[in-house]
Amino acid sequence: MLSPAIAWIGALYAGFVILRYFAQLHHHHKQSKALNCERPPDGHSAFFGIPAFLRLSKAVREKRWIDYLTDQFAVHGAYTFRQQFLTRTLTTTIEPENIKAVLATQFKDFCLGTRHQQFDPLLGDGIFTLDGAGWSHARGLLRPQFTRDQVADLSMLDDHISHLIDLIPKDRSSFDIQRLFFLLTLDSATHFLFGESVGCMLPPSETTGVLEKSAVGSAQGFAEAFGTAQDYLASRSRAQGLYWLINPKEFRDANRKVHEVVDHYVNVALESKRNPEKKNADGRYIFLEALAAETDDPKMLRDNMLNILLAGRDTTASLLSSTFFYLSRHPNVWNRLRREIIENFGDGKSSKVEMTQTKLKDIPYLRYVLNEVLRLQPPVPVNFRVATKDTSIPVGGGPDRRSPVYIKKGGMVAYNVFAMHRRTDLWGKDARSFRPERWEENAKHGWEYLPFNGGPRICLGQQYALTEASYTVVRLMQHFDTLENADPHPRTEPVKLSNLTMMHDLGVPIRLYSSERM
Repeated sequence: MLSPAIAWIGALYAGFVILRYFAQLHHHHKQSKALNCERPPDGHSAFFGIPAFLRLSKAVREKRWIDYLTDQFAVHGAYTFRQQFLTRTLTTTIEPENIKAVLATQFKDFCLGTRHQQFDPLLGDGIFTLDGAGWSHARGLLRPQFTRDQVADLSMLDDHISHLIDLIPKDRSSFDIQRLFFLLTLDSATHFLFGESVGCMLPPSETTGVLEKSAVGSAQGFAEAFGTAQDYLASRSRAQGLYWLINPKEFRDANRKVHEVVDHYVNVALESKRNPEKKNADGRYIFLEALAAETDDPKMLRDNMLNILLAGRDTTASLLSSTFFYLSRHPNVWNRLRREIIENFGDGKSSKVEMTQTKLKDIPYLRYVLNEVLRLQPPVPVNFRVATKDTSIPVGGGPDRRSPVYIKKGGMVAYNVFAMHRRTDLWGKDARSFRPERWEENAKHGWEYLPFNGGPRICLGQQYALTEASYTVVRLMQHFDTLENADPHPRTEPVKLSNLTMMHDLGVPIRLYSSERM
């Protein structure tokens, strides 16, 4: 039996909790009123949002969670709604005005929340994990490297695309081109960043031996470890504040293997800085060496390299895979685009026409095709921010859904780019259809089109990714004149696998050949 003193202390504490709860309610009511906010529609919030979390987890296991999240806007009949999601209040939106506020006009009102802790085991302190001064410093280090002419140097891609072409079956048999694109972009990204490709597409006899001597054992082993680590990062992100529960040995081992490889290249760059005579003899631009000129901190170099490697490899591979998914289902688009490419650059058999970033941009239909692919299959389909103070977003509240919506400090705002890109009121009745010609009709779009994020955190490598994707499409179209869909299922929408970026769970099976070369 409790003593009277303990019972009295317990009663006082309970009273304090109740008073604090009502004081907070009063504070938020007052703040909301001062900001002219009204409530948005309520989502599924029963039992602290646990059923909603379990439904999402089931959709993740069934590889339909992007579609599930997109369907919720129709379920709630609103473009902005609020629900309880485990320990957080979650406001989900596909209103361009709200996304602009979160990413740009009210940038300082929002942060990444616990992303740094979630992603730290692999990515450390980098541009994708940090907020505030740390983020500003990382971006300041990286920005100059993406404004250099070397970013548009297409000659570096030539050998990698030739290796890709060598791996394509010559007997018109079907193959998964997504697998090859992920090898291509890992080879090209490591070449650009480290000055040396890991050689995923090369036979073992032609690789440098660095990977074989490491724990990953091979270029394929490095790719697999990198993919495994990302899978776990995605799971930690979905777990939000409970991220620390997801830290198995497989995850830790994958991180260690990836770090070992990147640390090797960091040490080489720092040694070259200390001994200039060891720099690459041909004077080629190497991203890591340029970054090492700004800092001697090996962890800072490793973390930033991994942040850029993740973006440089996965988003471009996703874009290329989705491009061939749609081209293989729309022969009219393939034929028109190839005709324009051959007219501008030739078929690659006769005198070679020089390709530059500027000349690639001068083919409007190529831009339209890539824009339409990015609209329908944005590599990063869903993202979020966490409020750093009591604030609001511009629209979504009240009966007409046009009043501001109150966001408490610590509240989360999720924005679904995938769903926004498919709004019929923004993109027309055929918003879910692949039709590049819509960009001929209206090529100017604002915050309703956001494949590379926006505001101060807009993707630094946007032009690098678009240039690599454009060049790869052109080279393949020069070499092959026929593309066929080899998917045994007549699907028009891919089965999506999304960890940190979105890809095709069943691959992109196609046949790609040249009738003249048979």
